[in-house]
Amino acid sequence: MRVALFAAVSGFALAASFTPLAEDSAMANDHAATAEAPETENPLLAEWTGPYEGVPPWDEMAPEHFPGAFEAAMEEMRAEVQAIIDNPEPPTFANTNEAMELVGDRMGNVQAMFGVAVSNVSNDEYRAVQREWSPRLAAFYQELYLQPELVARYRTVYENRENAGLTAEQLRLVERDYEQLQRNGALLEGAERERLAEITTELAGLYSEFSNKVLADEETYVLLDSEDDLAGLSDSFIATLRAAAEERGEEGWAIVNTRSFMQPFLQYSTRRDLREQVWRAYVNRGDNGDANDTNDIIAQILALRAERAELLGFETHAHWRMADTMAQTPENANELMMRVWPAAVARVQQEVADMQAIADAEGADITIEPWDYRFYAEKVRQAQYSIDESEIRPYFQLENMIDAMFYMAERLWDLRFTENTGEIPVFQEDVRTFVVTDARDGSNVGVFYLDTYARTGKRSGAWMTTYRSQQTLGGEQNVLASNNNNFTEPPEGEPALISLDDARTLFHEFGHGIHYLLQDVYYPSLANTPRDFVEYPSQVMENWVLTRPILNQFARHVETGEPMPQELVDRIDASSTFNQGFATVEYLASAIVDMRLHNRAEPITDVDAFERETLADIGMPDEIVMRHRLPQFNHLFSSDAYSAGYYSYLWSETMDADTWEAFEESGDVWDRTIADRFRETLLSTGNETDRAEAYREFRGRDPDVDALLRKRGFPTGVVGAVGDQ
Repeated sequence: MRVALFAAVSGFALAASFTPLAEDSAMANDHAATAEAPETENPLLAEWTGPYEGVPPWDEMAPEHFPGAFEAAMEEMRAEVQAIIDNPEPPTFANTNEAMELVGDRMGNVQAMFGVAVSNVSNDEYRAVQREWSPRLAAFYQELYLQPELVARYRTVYENRENAGLTAEQLRLVERDYEQLQRNGALLEGAERERLAEITTELAGLYSEFSNKVLADEETYVLLDSEDDLAGLSDSFIATLRAAAEERGEEGWAIVNTRSFMQPFLQYSTRRDLREQVWRAYVNRGDNGDANDTNDIIAQILALRAERAELLGFETHAHWRMADTMAQTPENANELMMRVWPAAVARVQQEVADMQAIADAEGADITIEPWDYRFYAEKVRQAQYSIDESEIRPYFQLENMIDAMFYMAERLWDLRFTENTGEIPVFQEDVRTFVVTDARDGSNVGVFYLDTYARTGKRSGAWMTTYRSQQTLGGEQNVLASNNNNFTEPPEGEPALISLDDARTLFHEFGHGIHYLLQDVYYPSLANTPRDFVEYPSQVMENWVLTRPILNQFARHVETGEPMPQELVDRIDASSTFNQGFATVEYLASAIVDMRLHNRAEPITDVDAFERETLADIGMPDEIVMRHRLPQFNHLFSSDAYSAGYYSYLWSETMDADTWEAFEESGDVWDRTIADRFRETLLSTGNETDRAEAYREFRGRDPDVDALLRKRGFPTGVVGAVGDQ
């Protein structure tokens, strides 16, 4: 698939800088009518060969290959676009919009590989290439796609669209192409056009710098040197900490500064002093006044974004970013967030009171602080629901849950996953690969790469990406998709046990993959869904984790092999809304701060002060910190992707909760009639139709916010449907 027009002209930041949870790190297409590969020994420029319509040559990827590959791919892409501009025939849909859909094949391949290089296997050499090439590529795309002669062709097709005999899909593509060009400065001239190009280049460099600084802080660690420091931790987690220390050439036990290490330590360690130390190290990433401090970078990014929005004729950066979303305006996103916020804060107050009561009863002589929340929440869960996370974890072996998600994919979506690890190249030795086929006829759908464990050089978090996306134009092509997680690797010979939250994360990212594997679109650009739709399919997929077929077949005790008993499932169900105050406030505070940060014409300059003052203004509980503080908020500052868009998880979850109720109302959450309708109207159609209209076609109405509130155990009946004006 060609490099998407919108990504290219909206301040392109090399996707490698930060691969959002559902955003393609690159899009490639083997079928574009491009020139032959440049005469070179560079392996990154060769056509992808091998089975499954060709696969990336990961075994030949090296930092020194990328500069030459980028240069050659840029030259080729310029020639492809120039050929379209030079076409002597009058501009038509076929020789302009459709022709541009097939531009950038080789560049897409190179970008796909570089996205993995700096997200999954980063090192100093790759980061150096990233620092140099992010701005250069941003400038290249800005210049390439906003050429006046090219824009003029798009305009001609747009103005003649009603009399051109176009199909509904073609008309949608024409309108979206031209409107996106307008939003991104195609009509600017002279000094304004030059300044926009400068801003785009500057931002790309800052995004790269931000992500590298955060990654550097995530590679630090707290070293424990006494067995007394391990009090409360499980044997398996202790072994993981020991392995992390050995990897870093240290004696003792290393708590790496990532969520996958921080969270279980805060949950189980009985050493309050160490919990505080680990918590402070984690929440202060990027905010230590040292070489990796990001506050100044953020201020520069915000100033440039505000200037760009003004240049483009938008009130704020938020208005610019949201012009092509389901929410449409900051006001609509804020309305949803503030409907949920008061109930979430009230629930936190209840949760803290319950925790404080236990601490007082134990004679702890403390006031609950942020580093105590997870620890005492576990005690409350045990007291109120007789559930201990250590009782649940033995049922969730990672290998079994991987099999479970494949079972879901075949039973609901007819996607069959067959492991072929070792048959095709991978970028790291423990990456597994799976051939994906249509279970109905055995035809190939694509290949799925699974990168499971945390390691040095891999950014934190969990994400899905595609190296090649489905399209029909130019010849049907299959999908190369990947899931990337950061589970802690167990000691050799021991099973990897994950939490229930981890299992849901596994299904969530897999849900993104299913979305792309099921897409059936003709034009590549109409595969790209709005930001506040992207998380919706993946959030729906989480719901099947605790369904009985999954539990019976896959949630089997690591020692006894017995499936999770119904009595334990009932206790988990009873506690399903437990700690939802914490989960909601932690996330929603980040989303509200993001929107307030970007829904303003005057950029802020003191990042820490703005964060503190905004949280105080909305009544942020003292016992919780934002899920992503601004100095480490990769979603916002490693690209434009989620800026003024972090609300989208809540928007998507509203649709998710309402969708799941549709499955539940059928009496069988594995009902294929509903699954098929979900697939046909929402999963396979990409963005070929308006997503709000598609949802109404699926559900018969707009999504009901009450479904979300019910799911989280909050009071209902005081709000309407998403989209109500």
